[in-house]
Amino acid sequence: MPTGGDPRLAELGWAHVYSGKVRDLYRHDAHPNRMLVVATDRVSAFDFVLEPGIPGKGAELTKLSRWWFARLDVPNHLDPAGLPADLPADVAARAMFVRELDMFPIEAVVRGYLTGSGWVEYQQSRTVCGIPLPDGLGDGDRLPEPIYTPAYKAPMGEHDENISFERTVELVGEADATAIRDLSVRIFSAASELAGEHGVIVADTKFEFGRDAATGEIVLADEVLTSDSSRYWDAAGWAAGGPDRLASFDKQIVRDWLSAHWDKQGTPPMLPAEIVERTAARYRELIERLAG
Repeated sequence: MPTGGDPRLAELGWAHVYSGKVRDLYRHDAHPNRMLVVATDRVSAFDFVLEPGIPGKGAELTKLSRWWFARLDVPNHLDPAGLPADLPADVAARAMFVRELDMFPIEAVVRGYLTGSGWVEYQQSRTVCGIPLPDGLGDGDRLPEPIYTPAYKAPMGEHDENISFERTVELVGEADATAIRDLSVRIFSAASELAGEHGVIVADTKFEFGRDAATGEIVLADEVLTSDSSRYWDAAGWAAGGPDRLASFDKQIVRDWLSAHWDKQGTPPMLPAEIVERTAARYRELIERLAG
């Protein structure tokens, strides 16, 4: 996992505290109870960080998260004062200045369409994450209504695990589990309507929530409705059918190339320049469609 952080931020007093596959976190003594979340251009697949990164990806994901946070009627973790003024310009384009929260160990997944791992399970049992669905659905079909299929956020280095709603009650209590589920479905429905106005389908997504220790409020956190946390399709292409109807605005190009050229053993190969550029173009296209 990448570590170390940006030395320019260290010179400004920002202490690097964590690096995930894509984002780095920092704290500053002058900003208690706040964190700086900086998205990088790193790209991951199958739990590996790949080389090279996708140029512009960090700024595009950050812009998209900010765009959605501004349009969703739900408390979020962004500091309303905005970014600290002394950040380097390229860092500011990739950064969110946020409240520090007590995060819930749940990935709140909502699915509006049948595809991916859900489609694989459905073919075997007519269920998705154990939730019964009607017969006769196909890959990419819209579900009768969105379904909530949470996952347990496993410790670093381990795989997240799909869990039942009843298990989320055991983890966080009935009141919080219910609130997270209802918030997730409400946000998904609102986002789907807004994305539809731009000719885009939100097929599925995941949200993360935390609690503000000072207020007790449940707060939408992390990235939101980005192409790394969501599956987006072109609405016209989906309606028209054809082999590309489920082409997504994300790193699926990377996953497909890796699956064809790597057995998932040892170090993954370097991504070819053509794969990097095609992936970058898909990220750019989504942000242009939604946010201009």
